[in-house]
Amino acid sequence: MTAALGWLAGAAAAGWTGYAWGAQCALPAVAWRRGPAAGGQVALTFDDGPDPSATPRLLRLLAARGVRATFFLIGDRATRHPDIARAIAADGHEIGNHTWQHRNAWFLPPRATAREIEEGASRIADVTGCAPRLYRPPWGIVNVAALATARRLGLVTVLWSVQHEGLRPRAPDVQLRHLAGRIRPGAIVDLHDGPGLPGAPERLLAMLPGLLDLVVGRGLRPVGVSALLAAARPEEAPPPGRR
Repeated sequence: MTAALGWLAGAAAAGWTGYAWGAQCALPAVAWRRGPAAGGQVALTFDDGPDPSATPRLLRLLAARGVRATFFLIGDRATRHPDIARAIAADGHEIGNHTWQHRNAWFLPPRATAREIEEGASRIADVTGCAPRLYRPPWGIVNVAALATARRLGLVTVLWSVQHEGLRPRAPDVQLRHLAGRIRPGAIVDLHDGPGLPGAPERLLAMLPGLLDLVVGRGLRPVGVSALLAAARPEEAPPPGRR
């Protein structure tokens, strides 16, 4: 009995390794982390919204600066705050799919994984009238089913080259110094207008004017992710069908 249980545990561990960690290792080959340096563009992206407090203020700030960005929305939050989700689209920002409820793919079976991505895309499209073409997995974590579902739906998987916060909060001035040392032409910057970390939206709003000044001061132009990737040469792209 003990030997059988050990064998089953080993088989389960091996299966999980292939399903989760194997897909994670394959992710760099099928996802975009940055765009081309030529053209002097960067993509500012915002995750985990819409947030009823922070996102409207963020939209006003971006509009005042004439900046277009990409918002990776959580489908459940878009459904609960449809007016804000529609305002993002109305302002000309690009909308991406950040899944239905922002669940960790390493702990989801295939059917639940597919539902997370499909429901996110469907609800976001219903609310905004814009069918998302971009997909960002929560925390950048995937499994085999996530990669297969994204490919089946024709979604472009997008990660990032730099974040303003990681798993721990950073004060706005610390965020800005961190970004200043890492933003380059072609960067995809991962920012959060939703409360993934406590207080993250407020810290973002305090930091963002300085970030926009930094970007413009370096002669860079903020654009949506699709506009950034449109200039990529074929040799810079993931394999066909997985862009």
